[in-house]
Amino acid sequence: MVQKYQSPVRVYKYPFELVMAAYEKRFPTCPEIPVFLGSEILHESRSEDGAIHVIERSCKLNVDAPRLLKKIAGVEHVFFIQRNTVNWRERTLRIEAHNETFANRVVVRETCSYSVHPENEEWTCFEQSASLDIKSFFGFESTVEKIAMKQYTSNIKRGKEVIEHYLKELISQGITFIPRWSPPAAEEERAPAAGRAPGAILQEPGAAGSSRELPASPCPPPGAASPDGDKLDADYIERYLGQLTPLQESCLIRLRQWLQETHKGKIPKDEHILRFLRARDFNIDKAREMLCQSLAWRKQYQVDLILQSWRPPALLQEYYTGGWHYQDKDGRPLYILRLGQMDTKGLVKALGEESLLRHVLSINEEGQKRCEENTNIFGRPITSWTCLVDLEGLNMRHLWRPGVKALLRIIEVVEDNYPETLGRLLIVRAPRVFPVLWTLVSPFINENTRQKFLIYSGNNYQGSGGLVDYVDKDVIPDFLGGDCMCTVSEGGLVPKSLYQSEDEPENSDHIRLWTETIYHSASVLKGAPHEILVEILEGESVITWDFDILKGDVVFSLFHSKRAPEPSHREATAPSPCGAGDNVQLIDKSWVLGVDYSRVESPLVCREGESIQGSHVTRWPGFYILQWRMHGPLPCSSSSLPRVDDVLASLQGSSHKCKLIYYYEVLASKDFRGSMSSLESCTSGFSQLSGVTTSSSQSQSSSHLSR
Repeated sequence: MVQKYQSPVRVYKYPFELVMAAYEKRFPTCPEIPVFLGSEILHESRSEDGAIHVIERSCKLNVDAPRLLKKIAGVEHVFFIQRNTVNWRERTLRIEAHNETFANRVVVRETCSYSVHPENEEWTCFEQSASLDIKSFFGFESTVEKIAMKQYTSNIKRGKEVIEHYLKELISQGITFIPRWSPPAAEEERAPAAGRAPGAILQEPGAAGSSRELPASPCPPPGAASPDGDKLDADYIERYLGQLTPLQESCLIRLRQWLQETHKGKIPKDEHILRFLRARDFNIDKAREMLCQSLAWRKQYQVDLILQSWRPPALLQEYYTGGWHYQDKDGRPLYILRLGQMDTKGLVKALGEESLLRHVLSINEEGQKRCEENTNIFGRPITSWTCLVDLEGLNMRHLWRPGVKALLRIIEVVEDNYPETLGRLLIVRAPRVFPVLWTLVSPFINENTRQKFLIYSGNNYQGSGGLVDYVDKDVIPDFLGGDCMCTVSEGGLVPKSLYQSEDEPENSDHIRLWTETIYHSASVLKGAPHEILVEILEGESVITWDFDILKGDVVFSLFHSKRAPEPSHREATAPSPCGAGDNVQLIDKSWVLGVDYSRVESPLVCREGESIQGSHVTRWPGFYILQWRMHGPLPCSSSSLPRVDDVLASLQGSSHKCKLIYYYEVLASKDFRGSMSSLESCTSGFSQLSGVTTSSSQSQSSSHLSR
């Protein structure tokens, strides 16, 4: 397996030329990096005008590996070939390195770049990427991989410190300004740069003799250190996301880049992505699967609109015993739940399970919002909240089976979609019946989450080691012996007159059912595509679509026919988790492409986890068919052969069922407002989790697809 690394953008608040002078001090040897034993130049060249300077070196490294492994390998040191290309005109340095030792067994490639900060030309950006592929190593492949990654991450952490060390050394020697490169003709007209006395201020490049202090440079916005916007600034990560190891930073950036490629215009915020990585111990594949399932769930059920659309009914406001209450000592938002005072049976019978679930989700959405606010208030990353649960009054009534079932479902949904949002759970005044409840629910709680639970029985929460260790004394609620008046409802029994009858649907004018959604679900089987029929009465109309691939790889196509096809229903072998999952086929097997129907959009291969939005401006009235079929190799012909990845996809995925959720809409051309990369004209937007999203403002006269 190939190990990959991608660094965040690291910023040196010094000009490019000064950083290059510091970088050159690392050669031929660098005492600051003990594993770097030395280097020799193999080749050097310059362009005629001196703007391009290329140096190729052989670098000798002492790898920190067990003596036995070195003896088996038969080497004491390893050699790398490093090619440096500095472009003084563009103010960039590109470094490409690969191993020379054991090149047939281990392939190490590294690419680094120094460039001018896009927001401040007096600052320099650095980023690097690397890959490690161990093909064979005398049966010690796993050991070598661990050693290599440990050594590499250690050098990464040391790299910035080394450059800053040499920058300080240059400044201590009085070298605070190095003129920028200029063409030879212009250089002759300029006076040579004067020597700088120790302690001289950093001067602005210009004509000889100019000497003025540079104005303060504006600080760029968080995450804006890279022109393409897909890299994160190292300082931004530390300020808003917290301390991460180099490999954890790499996982975050790589998953973010993948989302940008597959989910155009609606990327979750970085702290949201990081929660899923932490929940899966920074295993990118597992985190990506979990996150994609959650993003599809959010879209299908319009979770991003909960804070705007959900208004708890009066009954819930009166009898639900939970609410936000300042913050704990770590700055985390504090949520208080008086579970022992809550009539869970009465709430379920009066409002239904769906309403309680929706309310809990609104609490979680509010919690994320409060974490962002506290991050800005306290000036440090706050990514989770604290929950204080008071169990006084808990009894066997709370173990009512439908109520426990509702609780387990809520736990499951929260665990799947809000991982690592709970920083600490303080349970106080736990009665004797609590172990029974804990036995029922604990198997459904993630092990990482369970470790955050602190349980106090009786009055053990008072005094040292209790609440005062985690919550300021002036914030502890009055009902727990504190001085702070708490506005959380005291609950009470829900009157039975408010219970819904057994056959009464769980609905009312002020409650939008959780089961309502504008999205449909479908299963795609081998040889059984899923197809949707759209009838167009006017020639100039716009068909828009939005779908997410939950499982498997599919091919999406759009066809046109002058006559209506006859639908053929085919039930999926197993129900889809998102709905009924009907498989509908419209195109008859006797139909001939190009005769009975025609293709109006090129086939688009859609991979698992991708989110697709698109539109098509119709030319003719008639019947349009949206088709999703399982991805497989294209049939062989004299002019084309199936691609290797198509063959592999067929071998690996032909036996399983593909699943997707989709939404489509037909608009009159006059109502169409630009590309559908953000689905401006329909109600399936993705808003709350995203940072700044972009969308095209230009109308498209032809089909547009965005991932």
